[in-house]
Amino acid sequence: MTPTTTALRMKFVSVAAAIIAGTPALVVLAVPLQAQTAAQAAAAVTEYNINGLKVLVKRRPGSLTVAAGLFIKGGSHNLTAENAGIEAVMLDAASEATLNFPRASLRDELSRMATGIGNNSNQDYSVLSLACTRANFERSWRIFTDVALHPAFTAEDVNLVRDRHLAALRSEADDPDSYLQLLEDRVVFAGHPYANRPAGNVEAVNRATPKLLRQYHDRLFTTSQLLLVVVGDLDPAAVRSLVAASLGKLPRGSYQPRRAPALVFTEPTLNVTSQNLPTHYVQGFFSAPAPDEADIYPMRIAMSILHDRVFEEVRVKRNLSYAPDAFLRTSQANVGGLYVTAVDANQAIRVMLNEVAKLQSSPVDADDIGQSLGQFLTNHYIAEETNGAQAGVLARYEIIGGGWRNADLFIPRLRTVTPAEVQRVAQKYMRNIRFVVLGDPAGINKQIFTGNGVQ
Repeated sequence: MTPTTTALRMKFVSVAAAIIAGTPALVVLAVPLQAQTAAQAAAAVTEYNINGLKVLVKRRPGSLTVAAGLFIKGGSHNLTAENAGIEAVMLDAASEATLNFPRASLRDELSRMATGIGNNSNQDYSVLSLACTRANFERSWRIFTDVALHPAFTAEDVNLVRDRHLAALRSEADDPDSYLQLLEDRVVFAGHPYANRPAGNVEAVNRATPKLLRQYHDRLFTTSQLLLVVVGDLDPAAVRSLVAASLGKLPRGSYQPRRAPALVFTEPTLNVTSQNLPTHYVQGFFSAPAPDEADIYPMRIAMSILHDRVFEEVRVKRNLSYAPDAFLRTSQANVGGLYVTAVDANQAIRVMLNEVAKLQSSPVDADDIGQSLGQFLTNHYIAEETNGAQAGVLARYEIIGGGWRNADLFIPRLRTVTPAEVQRVAQKYMRNIRFVVLGDPAGINKQIFTGNGVQ
């Protein structure tokens, strides 16, 4: 792979990651975003249905770029232990070449227009993404839809992509954080649909062939299982015509969404994997409200406050770890948790669990909520500055957040959170923590991790 090809591939991957996760990029648009009311923001979005395909077009006047995401619903529900990883491999291979644009032609055109086509997958959905200038949108759209509708899946491309995925899977244990993520999938999600990792496993990915990828593609690419989101300064009517002439011609299919069951942890657990490392890598998980549940709003504030307190106590005051964290994810079967790398993991976790206990036993001050809200809003608006990030937010809310309009209600609802609500969700969710540890088992005191009273 040439340096130019590598650079293009990394660009395409970053585009898809931004769309699926809402990764920020620095464009100073935060003030106009903050000034919008929920009604004003919703008015900028046009929704329509073409042959069963839901389409959301958000117009941003003056924007010189366009982002689009074709989202595949289902995530881990689409996978089994035997084919885990096939969706990620399929999308990656589809992006290599199409029936109308062989690999060299496709890359030349994308490079000439500075257009990015990428893909990404998580436990709830996948995305095929497009990022381009407004001036080159129609030609970029032509290539993008050809990738979606007519992937070549040549033996050469499939072998290349499969080998790339296999190399990544085989190297997971080489990086402690990646290995910790792998252990999480095995331990925390055992018996749950999320155990079918989007990245897959070596055995399943090794089975991928052009025939299997095409069969999988044809099964998923039905209008009932897809969602299209487009963000930019585009006429929604013009976009509708383009969609009707391309993606709208896909078969409807009969896809019915399945909700990922909530994770239920009935007792605190500790799973330690021995590895010779200079420090311990620790992650603990507890169940959390889903993005479409009312408790998500006080939980966001609670985790923001916990994050600040953990950082202050573990890093600033005691210098036990460089980057301790308290986090809340955005999955349908949601989790929150604690993360730390520390030589003295026992002391670090004791301090972190003490901060959890304080949230549970004492109401926070209203000033704490105000400060946390201010920090959260700053990060929130920065994260939604790009068209790709906004496409990702709309899709996430549409697929797992109770509908795209809830994206514009999030901030108003967050502002109503009270100290009593923060304490209540801390008591309800921050319990029965499942810890996964990578390091020296002799350096871990099980009683600290599982017998601290946070149950």
